[in-house]
Amino acid sequence: MSTNMPPPPTEPHFGTTQSGHDVHLRTLDHHPVATRYQRLNKALAVWITKNVGTMSCFWLFTVLALLSLPATLHLMGIHVPLVPAYMLTLGFIYLITWICQNYIQLVLLPALMVGQNLQNEASDARSAKTFEDVEAVRGLLQSVANHLGVATPDTPGEAAP
Repeated sequence: MSTNMPPPPTEPHFGTTQSGHDVHLRTLDHHPVATRYQRLNKALAVWITKNVGTMSCFWLFTVLALLSLPATLHLMGIHVPLVPAYMLTLGFIYLITWICQNYIQLVLLPALMVGQNLQNEASDARSAKTFEDVEAVRGLLQSVANHLGVATPDTPGEAAP
């Protein structure tokens, strides 16, 4: 994680929606940054969400899950050649199981949820702002069309002949 993160903007980059949501350029700017703790939480949540959702992380977790396979097969009586003895112990199975079940499920998943919530909040604010901007442009186009006497779907029959 980079310690040279730019300071958060004081004002929203794209303004504020009519419902009061700030619209920032970056997802990171949608989370409170009043304290060092909040800045750390925000940065970690976004970093974890971006990096865990990669194929590299998928392959890392696949290898981690497969590490205990030789020991499990050995306990079932199936001989697995060329496997180091430490990988065939019951303790090794317990270690891999603890990492997969406890750490990944109980620690990593809540962090992913926080990062996704942060991304959703940013996306919702951008969508609301885009909708408001489109509605404003639509209103302007409607007034221009009325001024020119062109019929639009909202004003049937108002067009000049």
